[in-house]
Amino acid sequence: MASTLEQLREFSVVVADTGDLTAIEQFRPQDCTTNPSLILKAAQHSASADLVSDVIEQASRAEESVERILDRLAVRFGVELTRLVPGFVSTEVDAMLSFDRDAMIDKARSLIALYEEQGVIRERILIKLAATWEGIRAAEVLEREGIHCNLTLVFGLEQAVACAQAGALLISPFVGRITDWYKKHEGKDSYPVDEDPGVQSVPRIYAHFKQQGYPTVVMGASFRSAAQVEALAGCDRLTVSPALLGSSTRTRERWFGSSRRVRWRPSGSRTSVKRRSGGRWWKTRWRARSSLKAFAPFTRIT
Repeated sequence: MASTLEQLREFSVVVADTGDLTAIEQFRPQDCTTNPSLILKAAQHSASADLVSDVIEQASRAEESVERILDRLAVRFGVELTRLVPGFVSTEVDAMLSFDRDAMIDKARSLIALYEEQGVIRERILIKLAATWEGIRAAEVLEREGIHCNLTLVFGLEQAVACAQAGALLISPFVGRITDWYKKHEGKDSYPVDEDPGVQSVPRIYAHFKQQGYPTVVMGASFRSAAQVEALAGCDRLTVSPALLGSSTRTRERWFGSSRRVRWRPSGSRTSVKRRSGGRWWKTRWRARSSLKAFAPFTRIT
């Protein structure tokens, strides 16, 4: 029997949400996403001590600012991650800049320049921006320059569409945070996974993007449980913490059945997805047929 993680990889590209180099070596994901908190956590590991010391020593000789040192540290970890994963590495722009379009553009260009100094081409890097209005407008400019963006903190369909229309390469709907908001405002401790508002948000966005022909990649993020991850098997990409990746390495019976399908059907002004056969959501691709309902199973993004 295959592990859950092995089965998951048949239907979605698995992305590690960490800066921990040891965890990347263990799970061998396709891509990796980071943020300042994850870089800070990784920098505190004894295995990273030499890397951190080297960055600080070089920056001290150049008498650089603390901000510049932190940028160099994030990039240095990113460089190491590009040696461990074959795909993208996401590096985040400071959240304090999230409402300043020009500052985000300048910071993104600066980060890419640091990567290129280290011999990493820009095509390997996703600049992670908050999907504020200013962040979306910044991504629009950066994508035209060949600097690809991961627009994060996506909480709804309208916001996701704005990102796609700006040409963002990838968006990250925040499953867990959506669920957290509904728990607080509805006074609930939990939801069955098929009724989880965070889980439900992703196929709504995914189906709309496929129906409209947006090339933007949908990557589920901010998961609170392995059940949420499993429920979204079939999304373009899923970025998962090492803790949840570890829980998915257990061997289990196959949990995808050949009879499962996704259906697209209009629901007012929105796109909805109807789940069948236990609620599992399959990745789909559009087939050029006369009916708009013509979706078929599709096992992997290319």
